[in-house]
Amino acid sequence: MSDDSAWGRAYARGPLLLGVRHHGPGSARAVRAALEAARPDVVLIEGPPEADPLIPLAAEPEMRPPVALLAHAVDEPGRSAFWPLAEFSPEWVAIRWALEQGVPARFVDLPATHSLAWDTGTDAPHGTDAGDDTGAEAGAQEEADPAEGAGREEERGPGEADPERDLRLDPLAVLAETAGHDDPERWWEDVVEHRGPGRRDPFAPFTALEEAMTALRERYGAAGRPRDLVREAHMRLKVRAARKEFGDAVAVVCGAWHVPALREKATVAADRALLKGLPKVRADLTWVPWTHRRLARSSGYGAGIDSPGWYGHLFRAPDRPVERWLTRVAGLLREEDRIVSSAHVIEAVRLAETLAAMRGRPLPGLSETTEAVRAVMCDGSDVPLALVHDRLVVGDVLGEVPQSAPAVPLQRDLAREQRRLRLRPEALERELELDLRGETDAGRSRLLHRLRLLGVGWGEPARSRGSTGTFRETWRLRWEPELSVRVAEAGVWGTTVLAAATARAEADATAARALADVTALAELCLLAGLPDALPVVMRVLADRAALDTDVGHLAQALPALVRSLRYGDVRGTDTGALAGVAAGLAERIFVGLPPACAALDADAAEEMRGHVDAVHGAVGLLAETPTGAPGTGHADLRARWRSVLRTLALRDTVPGVVRGRAVRLLLDDGALESEEAARLMGLVLSPGTPPVDAAAWIEGFVGGGGGMLLVHDDRLLTLVDAWLTGVPAEAFTDVLPLLRRTFSAYEPAVRRTLGELVRRGPDGPAVPATRAGGTPGFAAEPDSGRADAVLPVLRLLLGPDPEHEGTRGMTEAGSLVEVGG
Repeated sequence: MSDDSAWGRAYARGPLLLGVRHHGPGSARAVRAALEAARPDVVLIEGPPEADPLIPLAAEPEMRPPVALLAHAVDEPGRSAFWPLAEFSPEWVAIRWALEQGVPARFVDLPATHSLAWDTGTDAPHGTDAGDDTGAEAGAQEEADPAEGAGREEERGPGEADPERDLRLDPLAVLAETAGHDDPERWWEDVVEHRGPGRRDPFAPFTALEEAMTALRERYGAAGRPRDLVREAHMRLKVRAARKEFGDAVAVVCGAWHVPALREKATVAADRALLKGLPKVRADLTWVPWTHRRLARSSGYGAGIDSPGWYGHLFRAPDRPVERWLTRVAGLLREEDRIVSSAHVIEAVRLAETLAAMRGRPLPGLSETTEAVRAVMCDGSDVPLALVHDRLVVGDVLGEVPQSAPAVPLQRDLAREQRRLRLRPEALERELELDLRGETDAGRSRLLHRLRLLGVGWGEPARSRGSTGTFRETWRLRWEPELSVRVAEAGVWGTTVLAAATARAEADATAARALADVTALAELCLLAGLPDALPVVMRVLADRAALDTDVGHLAQALPALVRSLRYGDVRGTDTGALAGVAAGLAERIFVGLPPACAALDADAAEEMRGHVDAVHGAVGLLAETPTGAPGTGHADLRARWRSVLRTLALRDTVPGVVRGRAVRLLLDDGALESEEAARLMGLVLSPGTPPVDAAAWIEGFVGGGGGMLLVHDDRLLTLVDAWLTGVPAEAFTDVLPLLRRTFSAYEPAVRRTLGELVRRGPDGPAVPATRAGGTPGFAAEPDSGRADAVLPVLRLLLGPDPEHEGTRGMTEAGSLVEVGG
């Protein structure tokens, strides 16, 4: 022993009990100092004992926190729990110290086989505590015992009742209130996190905290956490076994709330009685990557902290933590093109220190540094401050685990695919643009679609900012720790991503109830590259399509089916069977749509308009699709669809919104002359038509981008204007919501132009004529006066006029303006 007196003080009262708060840098530094002084022969750590074989992996170079122990039920992977550890977690520091010193380290909390088996909302002992947590976070279906550490509480699923909640207390809040503070987090930072370990006595901080927790346990008992009594009984048994094996030099790192219970003199028989008859499940454990964002309390993690990035900085900074922090903030803001100099950093440090001194704090905390950043570097704005909070205060750090860590076969295959496709999981959300003509990007697309089918939402499709062709895809990626559970759950479908996705697609097709669900699944099979699943999906699709007589269901199913043809074409997939089914669906829609549109109420009519739009787009794509079986007659589909639209446009029993939409689609396709469209509009807007019906027709005709029709066709605008001004006052309030919904969807520039045209009236200046065969809205000849008006601005933009270059430049600029009209 390096210091006999320190060793004697450490074990004078029995095992060395180091009560901590999880994820606390001050606690972590104090634990290391105490272990260095006490030099124990074994270190016992709060956590599931089944994870003991995983402890040596913490010494691997590839292991980088934050990480978490994941426990899940073998027969029900969704029943799971996490024990997150950051580099500033006292438990992680204790594990690393033991490995560095060659000292055994063991977990002593209640085994995961029991904690996973406990049902939520029962009277079985369970609970969490603010002064102590196991560090466990609940998984998808099962709440785990809470993360232990002062100020933590149990995480519970949405909507789950907690009958014990009212009985529990927050030990930190009680201690802070006793000390005269109204903010428990700030009080804890001042007395623990911002102070170093005891310089003269490294055990003093733990002795003081034990005395405080002992007083709380004497006053409040289990504080509404009956499960803690069971956990503490198990920990006492483990401590006794360690002392019997190693002697007195035993150190225990646990939540401070448990320390009085571990110091308590209880009989072995009494502890075993508490553990008798506990439920069990088979459990597997492994290490998984974790993120700072998931350590944050705002993520819903009951044992979370407010500022994991800030705590990590406090733990890593060798000195001058405030200066180093504000320098990092300045660097981030400079990356975002904000003007932040060294003078800003110096002034922010001074302000933070002044605020801390005024508030009686030993060191500027996060609140002081944040206020200094807002005032000095952000000019009082919270917008750049939100960036600082997201990137630094919380952070996007994603941990790593070695490949030797246990994993289900599906997880290993996913890791191989990620390496092969160079698609690295990251905690920071990012957009990924894929060009499907390249093999690597096509492989990435297939992988992401397969994972979505399996319920592993690593990526979500996003709207492309560039090309919208079928050869491009945009994904928004972010890896969350919970996805490890989703991967474990998906392992029941297969041992590789391809096999699992194929089996899941076949099962989903068989279980699907709606025709649209099957067509969406067929589309996903093509996107995910699942040729073995497609025959099963197509067989189910053909059976459902033959039996379904609801036109609405058929109309919902057709677009996804046609998109599948397009995606299959760009991926080189044989989609002949899909083409035949799509053509058959389209024919059945053509026959059934006109009768289905009769006698619909307003809501059903609006829904049917959406179906008409969807079918129109699908027919256009289908008619242009070169794939498909011979004889499907795709080229004739467009003509037959236009015939259906004409029937809808002229049939009085069809709701106005559908009739107006049919006329608009025919006009857009060039299948209806503008004169005929104006005639039909005039008939609908005649005095004999009820105003509500006329307004619905207008909504169908000019809704969805139809404002430009009114801008460039005086006849249509005049008809609408005349009808609107002639609506009786008593009917105006009935048609106003329809009109407002229609016109509010237009672009602001379109609304302004329409307003200007209406303001001019029939006797105002003429609307610019249309060139014969030219572009609507452009005059027949250039307006040289308008072109000359911009020349002064162009001179400012292009610079002074040298004798020749300026003349040439201005001539070219004038030509550009002239071409633009």
